[in-house]
Amino acid sequence: MTGPQHRAAPAGSLLRRQVVVRGVVQGVGFRPFVYTLATGLGLAGHVANTGQGVVAEVEGAESAVALFCARIAAEAPPLAVVESVDHREVAPAGGAGFTILPSSGGGPAATLVPADVATCADCLAELADPADRRHRHPFISCVNCGPRFSIVTGLPYDRRQTTMAGFPMCPDCAREYADPADRRFHAQPVACHACGPRLRLLTARPGAAPLSSASDDPVAEARALLSAGAVLAVKGIGGYHLACDAADPDAVARLRQRKARPDKPFALMARDLADIEELAYLGAEERALLTGGVRPIVLLRRRPGAAGRPHGVAPGCPDLGFVLPYTPLHHLLLGLPGDRPGPRLLVMTSGNLSGEPIVTGDAEALERLARLADAWLGHDRPIQVPCDDSVVRVCDGEQLTLRRSRGYAPLPVTLPVGVRPALAVGGDLKNTLCLGRGRHAWLSAHIGDMDDLATQRAFERAERQLESVTGVRPGLLAADRHPGYHSGQWAERHRDGRPLVRVQHHHAHIASAMAEHGLDGGSRVIGIAFDGTGYGDDGAVWGGEALLADYDGYQRFARLGYVPLPGGDAAVRRPYRMALAHLRAAGIGWADDLPCATACPPEERRLLARQLERELNCVPTSSMGRLFDAVSSLAGICHLAGYEAQAAIELEAAALRAGDDTGPGYAFGLGPAPAGGPDAALVADPAPVLAAIVSDLRDGTAPELVAAQFHTAVAALVHRFCVLARERHGLGTVALTGGVFGNTLLSAACAAALTGDGFTVLRHRLVPPNDGGLALGQLVVAARAATTGGGG
Repeated sequence: MTGPQHRAAPAGSLLRRQVVVRGVVQGVGFRPFVYTLATGLGLAGHVANTGQGVVAEVEGAESAVALFCARIAAEAPPLAVVESVDHREVAPAGGAGFTILPSSGGGPAATLVPADVATCADCLAELADPADRRHRHPFISCVNCGPRFSIVTGLPYDRRQTTMAGFPMCPDCAREYADPADRRFHAQPVACHACGPRLRLLTARPGAAPLSSASDDPVAEARALLSAGAVLAVKGIGGYHLACDAADPDAVARLRQRKARPDKPFALMARDLADIEELAYLGAEERALLTGGVRPIVLLRRRPGAAGRPHGVAPGCPDLGFVLPYTPLHHLLLGLPGDRPGPRLLVMTSGNLSGEPIVTGDAEALERLARLADAWLGHDRPIQVPCDDSVVRVCDGEQLTLRRSRGYAPLPVTLPVGVRPALAVGGDLKNTLCLGRGRHAWLSAHIGDMDDLATQRAFERAERQLESVTGVRPGLLAADRHPGYHSGQWAERHRDGRPLVRVQHHHAHIASAMAEHGLDGGSRVIGIAFDGTGYGDDGAVWGGEALLADYDGYQRFARLGYVPLPGGDAAVRRPYRMALAHLRAAGIGWADDLPCATACPPEERRLLARQLERELNCVPTSSMGRLFDAVSSLAGICHLAGYEAQAAIELEAAALRAGDDTGPGYAFGLGPAPAGGPDAALVADPAPVLAAIVSDLRDGTAPELVAAQFHTAVAALVHRFCVLARERHGLGTVALTGGVFGNTLLSAACAAALTGDGFTVLRHRLVPPNDGGLALGQLVVAARAATTGGGG
């Protein structure tokens, strides 16, 4: 594509340079920026997208060329992330004017695909302007906003290599696309009512196939359905959502029943910040996250007066998850000025059955969401890459990412060490895979839990897509050591002669925190890895670990004491089983005055006692996550878990209700570990904590105070582990990692005690502390092992 011609370079001594810009430089308006910069300096030449990034040649006066090279990174477009600028002198070619050349794909891909971006303020103004030709256009976008990663089919990023290839531009859009002065100059998703994708509303009737609506305004009809209590499947940027009126308790209850999600919190989409402030606390950091270009779901603390509102959305949870509209369709669905009023607050949850991946295809949506939705608000622009909403919260004034997906994927993490081309396949829960090469690691969008066959297929598609857009051809694979993980089994099947490094679960968690914070691995850290499940070197289920670690290996310095995990997943789903196992290990009887004992049916209690006595299907575990479950049930807070970490989340909620003046907390026992094997130097005994809780409960202490004092006890244990590691090994940097540290009450308490005692504390910010960040740690450990010949 050629822009308007400009005057030739000045006469006299001419210099020509080739400039290669790498990073997130395609799909962010970089070529129009280069065009404007070059023509403003009177330079001749051209610019193009290639597999290497953006490549320009500029010719003109030496001073003007030097100024161009200096300004190209410093003044880059707001969505660009410039990783490097390389330039070399080439022979002058003469000629006049500066042009934008067609994209080329020569050489291996080295550019970075941009993430999807929320609708910008300029497009929103046009959306609401009756005089604008894109008034109420559900797919309005420009060079500064709109879909990117979710529509990319190949590189270089150009319209023909996106799912917009099937929508030829009308003359008006083509004119804007070719005009350097226009905001849509080379904006690949550009479209309008005349040439863009089309909305379609399908409604269901009991026992009949969905019917196409005859309405001229499918959005208005969809809004009316929501107001009447319907559940809608709504096609977004990265997949379908299920939506209903959050203020309608019957609609929320129907959605829960249909989705088989009885307790897990739903996310809420609000029209604006004012609607959020009525229900939750908003700080400056939360406001910035909610209104920025990513628009993740942000977990916010409920206001005390908002307990239970909106009804049934997040029972037992201390937080509400909010997101503001990030597509034009969302804004239209919630209503523009002058629209007939509809719901101001929508439940907006992933379009899937519990445990399955998000639905992206239209035919798939009609089939898989048939029992869930009353109507489908879809469109004919295909989704190439599934992307669930990202989920974040703020801890101590900084972002803590819990799910890294839409808006962040596939933006790379810069690595502190170079890695050979490698693929890490992550774990089986919250699966995310990671490709690495050189100093870059690309994490996929959130994929899901690998027990489901559909998720395993989604994993394979995500792996192929990420290889395609990064150009990484991995010669090394990394996986968790658990022999039963589907992710590890996939890696075994797809080795094709490539080396496969198995990385211990908690070592990977710690390495992930180290890599995120730029540590080169030259010194060990004290890694506190607390989670629910991780395969240990001795075959036990680890999860309450203090490891002294670098990328080369680890030493198990301290752990939580082993207790039996009776029945594996049964103990996870029924926290009262974990509570009774802990009580038995502590020598405390199962008296009927204890809530966990009465929660367990009598026949199950008899069978459980026999199971523990005979050690049948009772793998030992040091899991801190399971101890949180046990205390939650022991205190009478949560006996049955309908979703992962429910008991721990409700225990945190109870602790927050206790307030600040909760006393010194309980105390763990601490002593030497049994000799031999891969054991730790120290073992923390939870028996004194459990005995104190039982005593408090019998004295009438409120469950909220029990929960708060337990959190204090765990934070004190972390501090004690670290002090002893510093005394014995001279280490002063601590990494807090694992899913338990998604608990901000615990994370903040641990960090405050440690920093107050002179430790440097690493906490996850941009990569999840849970298993969603596991693959990053696997990658750097495996790359080091492959280089040194060692193992993680």
